Amino acid sequence: MHKNKTHGVFLALILSLATTARLAADVVETKDGARIVGKVTKIDSGVVTVATTYAGKIEIKQAGVTTITTETPVAVRLASGTRLEGTITTADGGLQVAGPNGTLSTPIEKVAASWAAGDEDPAIVALRRHWGYEATLDVSGTSGNKNQLGTAGAFRATLVTPLDKLALYTSYDRQVTAGAKSADQFKAGVDYSDNFTEHSSWYVRDEGGFDRIKDIKIFNVAAAGYGFDFIKETKHLLTVRAGLAYRFENYYNPLTPDVSAAGLDLGLDHEYQFGVSKLINRLTYLPTFADFGNYRLTHESSYQVPLANPAWKLSVGISNDYDSRPGLGIKRLDTIYFTRLLLDWK
Repeated sequence: MHKNKTHGVFLALILSLATTARLAADVVETKDGARIVGKVTKIDSGVVTVATTYAGKIEIKQAGVTTITTETPVAVRLASGTRLEGTITTADGGLQVAGPNGTLSTPIEKVAASWAAGDEDPAIVALRRHWGYEATLDVSGTSGNKNQLGTAGAFRATLVTPLDKLALYTSYDRQVTAGAKSADQFKAGVDYSDNFTEHSSWYVRDEGGFDRIKDIKIFNVAAAGYGFDFIKETKHLLTVRAGLAYRFENYYNPLTPDVSAAGLDLGLDHEYQFGVSKLINRLTYLPTFADFGNYRLTHESSYQVPLANPAWKLSVGISNDYDSRPGLGIKRLDTIYFTRLLLDWK
């Protein structure tokens, strides 16, 4: 009898704990009748994010949400800027945030953001400048009928806020084919852009270095102009630039005329994220005013895939460097196919 009673108490305790765990979950309901149970981690940019044990992270469009209920306090910021911490319930088609400082009622669409109670507003954190770093390494080689060894490395440091962006970068590429150098290029640069509206920016940039295989002792491009974001989304970015540039190229061969001329600086940056992988395209076009037939065109497209550690990525792609008026005996187009190991950190 005592044993059965103990089992009954134990079973009641288990059921009580299971019921408590079930009741402690947050609930989000949508206009099409879906009911998502989990933990509401944030509301941002019109998306409600719920962490679940059965399907991982689920993102729901805020416009399609009808009710939100949380069991623990969260921080909420309205479109008007009002902030309050408390538990969320839904009544009469609107949200009610009940906290120690009172209760706030608001339509769901008026909620601009929410985050964990006690944490800082992500919008304030985003305004702080923070550095991000990226290092890459390419190593390739062949042996047999043709011996080739190629090494390339690059480093980029980026200081970012929603209002501006500063990038410092450098790279070196060296290739040896059949005992002779087939690539020997170094470059370093700085690029700064300032967003004076949501989609518009002005920029300045400067890039210099050398390319001994192309007979260039030293080159430099200084440019400034206007940028516009035709697409500016979390996972999709398309920016076009147009400005004025000064291009300088000094050649080893005295018979090759140096380039020292003003011109245009036209560019395109495109990034698109597919889940955890990313497609990146870069294009620049530098014609001179004195002769639009004298121009430099550079292009790079790559596809990045994260490895087991997300900080490490594998990047495969192609780059092209076209000079319409190269040095004597130098081909106009250089094309490189690469497989690149990439590490980024903050």
